[in-house]
Amino acid sequence: MKKSIIYFSIVTLFSINASAKDVYSVDQLINYALGHSPDLKITSKEYEASTKQTKKASAYFLPRVDIHASAGTSASSEIIVNPDNVKEDTMLLGKITVTQLLYDFGKTGGNYDATKYLQESFNMNNLQSIADKIRDVKSAYYNVLRSMALINVAKENLKLNEAQLYRAQKYFTAGIRTKIDISDAKVNVIKAKIDLKKVKYNLKLAYTILDQVIGIKDIESPYTINPQELKLDDIFYTLTPYDMNLYESVTFAYEHRYIIQKFIANKKASKENIRVARSEYYPSLYLNANYTRLEAESLNTFLPKDTWQATIALDWNVYQGGSSKALIEEQIIQDNISFSRLEFLKLQIKKEVTEAYINLNESKDRVELSEALLLASQEKFTQAQKRYENGLSDYIELQQARQSYIDAKSSLVIDYYNYYDSLAKMYHAIGK
Repeated sequence: MKKSIIYFSIVTLFSINASAKDVYSVDQLINYALGHSPDLKITSKEYEASTKQTKKASAYFLPRVDIHASAGTSASSEIIVNPDNVKEDTMLLGKITVTQLLYDFGKTGGNYDATKYLQESFNMNNLQSIADKIRDVKSAYYNVLRSMALINVAKENLKLNEAQLYRAQKYFTAGIRTKIDISDAKVNVIKAKIDLKKVKYNLKLAYTILDQVIGIKDIESPYTINPQELKLDDIFYTLTPYDMNLYESVTFAYEHRYIIQKFIANKKASKENIRVARSEYYPSLYLNANYTRLEAESLNTFLPKDTWQATIALDWNVYQGGSSKALIEEQIIQDNISFSRLEFLKLQIKKEVTEAYINLNESKDRVELSEALLLASQEKFTQAQKRYENGLSDYIELQQARQSYIDAKSSLVIDYYNYYDSLAKMYHAIGK
């Protein structure tokens, strides 16, 4: 008997632990997304690859060292004294060459600066992707909370309709109301159950969207989110305020949006590419040094065993069919394109910030009006109940008042979370 109790306890404990889910806050969801989202890993790796390009470009400032080694056999004859006497010998040859760039009129420096600015561009792109991800996580999170709150409204609607069905049955038994009220009440109960099923499925879909945003590949979400306790009768004054006006918002966005910093870095890189293209007209100055050692007994009689030399070399392409001029003109055009793209991006961001600002204020106004509508609908529903109980109205009036109350409550829930979704998009639009 004791063994059975112990076995049952272990199985029960294991089942509880197996079905237990971690409760995530929005900050935990964001942290998880930053570490597990494949799209963020792509931009992160692109930035990492750009750092290698910068390191590669910086290597051209340093000397280049080449080592050459060879081994083989050689044969020689004493042509003057005894031409028929051929001697064979093993030959070992080693050579070290060092080349150091001295000056190339900005070609190497321009290449390095261009790759450095491109690295900055990839970094800004990665940071912008992170900012986009934070916005998407918040939107998906508020979508889950909205679905949870609408489930509570649907449950209240079902409870009200079941209570009305019970009253209609009692009134019919007492001979106060007709049977049609019972039929109407049954229809409304079924509709309320359908609505409850629908919002429950919407919650599952909301979790699915959140899984995709944060990078969860499990079939069933291994986490849950605690629903918020909303006091809908005084919810407007609990809204988190947004303190900047439109002008301040646009100005802040121009200074802080990562996507703008990315385009600025691209423009700087295009300037350096012009510098590199112009350097094609000028020579490159190098210092070359090499040391050679030869090991061959028969050849040492007329070839030196050790040789070295140091030279300063100048490479200058005087003409290559006008390609240098074409390259400069191409890079100038690319620079103009970069400038136009930056200006067009600022117009897009201004539009994005303005739209986000308008939507945020509209959402705020809707919360205030929806709260007033809920209070009025609740009062009307209470009055309709009393009129129905006292025989002063029919079931249709009561049902309409109840539905208006439920619709107003649902609208307030939707508008409340729409406000926070709009607030998240507002902060994203300005780069905060």
